[in-house]
Amino acid sequence: MNMLLTITVNTLLSSILVLIAFWLPQLNTYAEKSSPYECGFDPMGSARLPFSMKFFLVAITFLLFDLEIALLLPLPWASQTNDVKTVLTMALILISLLALSLAYEWTQKGLEWTE
Repeated sequence: MNMLLTITVNTLLSSILVLIAFWLPQLNTYAEKSSPYECGFDPMGSARLPFSMKFFLVAITFLLFDLEIALLLPLPWASQTNDVKTVLTMALILISLLALSLAYEWTQKGLEWTE
């Protein structure tokens, strides 16, 4: 009975969230929102427009940091192992590497939009 109730509640909640996510954005439409691309380029214009390399560098930096943070997600479960010292040492090394990478990006002005 508990399994049936859990499946029913999960299905109902996910269906409600999908419906809200589908209908809510359509209530407030404007020209920029309804254009096919969200990158700022005119889709009907020339395809040979110059683009900002900073946008792609920041996007790649975000992806790298996001993937490295995903490596830290299993940490609470991994801390229940017998060798907690090794797990926490590796996590500390990973967090230190993230902090040093962010500091390097910041000092090299890799996160600045204006030149």
